[in-house]
Amino acid sequence: VQLQASGGGLVQAGGSLRLSCAASGLTFSNYRMGWFRQVPGKEREFVAEISEGGRSTNYAESVKGRFTISRDNARNTVYLQVNSLKPEDTAVYFCAADSFRIAPNGFGVDYWGKGTLVTVSS
Repeated sequence: VQLQASGGGLVQAGGSLRLSCAASGLTFSNYRMGWFRQVPGKEREFVAEISEGGRSTNYAESVKGRFTISRDNARNTVYLQVNSLKPEDTAVYFCAADSFRIAPNGFGVDYWGKGTLVTVSS
């Protein structure tokens, strides 16, 4: 199984990015998908999750109204649209896949992808 995140970069505060995570080696539509982020030296933080069919989503309070998670099961890809970025959003963003649930602390997640770095300048 591979989860390959992309789309990170350097952006000014207030800007936007679209992160993507392409999955392979699993039946994508059977998995809940999530995004987490981590700043070096700090704990991993839950960002958002989406149900297998895409009808149900959940967000961390810190990103509600600014970030949108979506998925395209035909393309085996999950997206994270990040708008109105703030310097405190700077982190490495990881995608995750689980066949049952995405725990807020990420414990027990079936698969993790390599991250993509988002840097927000003030």
